[in-house]
Order: sequence, then structure tokens, then C-alpha cells
Amino acid sequence: MADSRERRSLFGEILDWMLAPLLLLWPMSVALTWLVAQGIANRPYDRDLSERLQVLAQQVAAEQAQVHGPPQVLRDALGRVAATMLRADDEDRLFYQVLGERGEFIAGDPRLRVPDDARSSPVNVPQLRDDTVGDETVRVAYMWLPQTEVGADHGPLVQIAETLDKRSRLATEIIKGVILPQFVILPLAVVLVWFALGRGIRPLRDLQRRIRARESHDLSPIDERDVPEEVAPLVASINDLLQRLDDTIATQRRFLADAAHQLKTPLAGLRMQAELAEREIDAGRGDPQALKHSLHQIALSSQRAAHMVNQLLAMARAEDQALVMRKQRLDLAEIARETVRDFVPKSLERRIDLGYDGPEPGDERCAMPGQPVFVRELVRNLVDNALQYTPPGGSVTARVLPDPFGQVVVLQVEDTGPGIPAAERELVFRPFYRALGTQVDGSGLGLAIVREIAERHDAQVAVEDARHAPPGSAEGPGALFTVRFPRQAT
Repeated sequence: MADSRERRSLFGEILDWMLAPLLLLWPMSVALTWLVAQGIANRPYDRDLSERLQVLAQQVAAEQAQVHGPPQVLRDALGRVAATMLRADDEDRLFYQVLGERGEFIAGDPRLRVPDDARSSPVNVPQLRDDTVGDETVRVAYMWLPQTEVGADHGPLVQIAETLDKRSRLATEIIKGVILPQFVILPLAVVLVWFALGRGIRPLRDLQRRIRARESHDLSPIDERDVPEEVAPLVASINDLLQRLDDTIATQRRFLADAAHQLKTPLAGLRMQAELAEREIDAGRGDPQALKHSLHQIALSSQRAAHMVNQLLAMARAEDQALVMRKQRLDLAEIARETVRDFVPKSLERRIDLGYDGPEPGDERCAMPGQPVFVRELVRNLVDNALQYTPPGGSVTARVLPDPFGQVVVLQVEDTGPGIPAAERELVFRPFYRALGTQVDGSGLGLAIVREIAERHDAQVAVEDARHAPPGSAEGPGALFTVRFPRQAT
């Protein structure tokens, strides 16, 4: 089944993460620029409007002091003054308003709204606000004058309002001056980012070409000197993988060479015995005893070859971590007891006392996680190895010892054979290694399989003398193999 997940592009993903913030921030930059431009455009015109307001306020105070008569006379005088001072240009319109101390309208445009800060606003200080006159938006500068009449709520009010055409045009010019270059810079920045990113990931493409150009048998390390610092850990990991692959392949080659060498002996015996039987028949002798002997030797050789093949297959399965990792709950006491029962005929044939010592099957203290097939193979190889090296009249005991603290469950296989010298106790776990000075027929794979299965189950294997043998004793010290299985999966 094909992988339905879409393959991601590192180039595209980095480009997205670089351009997406840029494209997101650009509209925000435009909006922020617009607000700043409005402030910049308002500042000089607000200053001019405040200066006009102060001049008009001075004129209003002067006219009020000079003109005595009905309000119409003051209104006409202020109208002439305002007409002279507040000349409108071709773009904006100006409005003004003068109110008396009691709020009465004196001159100007009555449509201007009276502000609500008469009591809180400082006197003779221009204030600014946005407002409307009719349907036009205006900027208003107003100022409260000092109070002169007793009993009045506040002093006179002077206001000047101006439409926003010049301000809007200046703000637009500022926006154009700032934004228009960005329309050129932004595409240029995208192109530069594109080329810079392509150049940045070029070492990855070079590394890919170097790896593709390699021969399938070339597992030498990749040169890390020509790769960027960020890619160096990846190359180091690849080199580590190549080293492990090289070690694994070398181990497999040695294993296959040793296996081929070990299989030569039983296969040569088969061929030799078959040729002897063929010569006897061709010579017309056909001695039944000689033929029976040849057939017996053929059977032994085929049995050795079959045993060798089975153990090679067991070794290969034990090295398959994917199979071993499919663990389940098993009862080590039950497996050990069944294995002992299966080897009873062989022990009787060899006149060896074979027994089991430990809890009955079903004891919760002997439960552990593991792969039943491989754990059973481990126990079988330990028991079979003990029977092979124990002389007739000896004894072999498979023992399961629960841990009182519930951390491990221990398997022991003890025999009364010649034992293993301390110098060889680590070597016996190597494939095809057999202790020196023994005439036992075997493949040398049993204990290697035990070590491999134990490691796959995070267990510890140890071997020591089973007992103390006095010097000159006919009996050997025996061997005691101990396997400690963890009760909790790791």
C-alpha cells in the first residue's frame, strides 16, 4: 500500500516560513504607515491652525474692549477681522465661531459644536479636536478666554475649524512615498530569498549526489569537512549507521563462513559413507553389517547437519529484533518445567538425573514479558548444553527462583560436568566456539543463541562453577548458568 501522506519539500517549507511573515507584516506595515502619515500630516496644519486661533482670540479681546454698542456692531467688527485673517485657500474651507461668557452667539458660524470641557480646559491654551460641520469633517482648534463678568459660567469661546483636504493630500503623498518603493522592494526581496535559500540548501543536493554516486558495497564514512555545520550532525549519524551496517555485514560474512565450514564436516561424512556403501555394493560384497554401519553413520551425519541448520535458523530468528519485540506475558516456571519434561528421554538414554526445582506453573512471581518461542529456545539450549557436557551418572537441574522484591525472575541450569574455565567463560557465548579439551559433539551455537535471546529480552547471562571440587577429584566443578529476566518491560 502506497504512502498516502504528501511528501513535504524542505525548500518550500522554509520558503513559506520566511515569506508568510513578510506577506503578513506588509499589510500591517501599510496600516501603520497610514496612521503615522496622518500624524505627520496633521502636525504642521494643527500648529498653523492653533496660531491663527491665538491671533483671532487676541483680536476678539481687543475688539470687545474697543467696541461699545449692540451685539450687531461687535459681530460686524469681528466679521471684518475674521474675513481678513481667515482667508481660505483653494483646497480647504475655514469656519470660525465666537461665543460670549454666557454662551451667547457673537459671530461666525453657529453650526460649530460647543465643547463640553469649559470647566476643565485651561484658559488661553489652544485645544484640538475632530468634528463635523454639516456633512464635512473638520479639524477644530478652540480656546477659552479669561472670564471678565461676575456670575458668568466661563469666559468667551473662540473656535476655528478647517476642512481636511490638504491634510489628506499630504498624508496620501507620504503614503505613496513610503509604500510605492515597497512594491519594488517586496518582489525583489522574494527573489533574493528564493536564490539565497536555493544556495543555502545546495550542500544538501551535493551530499545527495555524493551518496547516490557511491557503489552499493562502499560503506566508508562520508567526508564531513565539506558539509555545513548544521548538516554535520546528520552526516555523523549517517556515518554511524554506515559503520554499524559495515559491522553487521562483516559479522554476517564471518557467520556464513563459519557456518559453511561447520557444515562441511557432516556433509563430507554423508558423502564418504554413501561412497563406501556404493563401493561395497559394486564390489559384490554387500555385507549387511557394513551396510548397516554406513547407513548408521549417514543417519548420524544427517542428524548433525539438521541440528546445525536448525540452530542456524534459531540464531537468525534471535537476531531479528522485530520478532523478539512482539512480547507477551509468559510463565517462566511453566516453560522450564515443560522443557525438562521434553528432555527426560534423552537424560534417561544418557543415564543423567534431570530435574526441575522451583514454583509450580501459574505462580504470579514467575510471570514476565517475553517472546515465548525464543524464551523456550533459550531454556532448551541451556538444558541441552548441560546434558551434552554432563557424564553418565551425573545430574542436571533447571531451577526458577522468584525475586522476593518482584524485580526479576531468575532461571538457573546447573550440571555436574567438567565446568568451564574462567578464561573461557566469555568465549563460550561466541558462535561456533567449543571449550578446549572436550570431545562433545555439537555445533557451538547453543550458548550464542542463549546470549542473543537474553540480550533481546534485556536479561543478564552469567556462568560460574556449580560447586567447589577438591583438587584431584574425579568430578568436575560443574557449570551454573544464570539468566536474570526483568519482570517489567523496558
